[in-house]
Amino acid sequence: MKVPAALLRHRVTIEPYRGDSAYGPIYDPPVTDVRALVAHTVKQVRRASDGREVVSTAQVIAAPGLDCPPGSRLTLPGGRVTTAVSTAEHTAPGLPVPACTEVRCE
Repeated sequence: MKVPAALLRHRVTIEPYRGDSAYGPIYDPPVTDVRALVAHTVKQVRRASDGREVVSTAQVIAAPGLDCPPGSRLTLPGGRVTTAVSTAEHTAPGLPVPACTEVRCE
């Protein structure tokens, strides 16, 4: 079971991170109008790239299978541009809870 679309009230834009080049980070073209639920919550999380603990100031919940690896750029509903710190797929096969993708942002 997926997270119900009716709960995903916000729209975000995601530029998936693909790596670094001699000229800086490489991103795929922006994916606009991604349905999500955005919460501006402060939480300490571990950065996937180097294991350091950083403070996350936004949490984005979206449908499962979202292409948003750590390092991706996100534009939140208010226009703020942020970077994904960690991404987690939540599933619970056989249980009556929805599957979703959680992205923690700087």
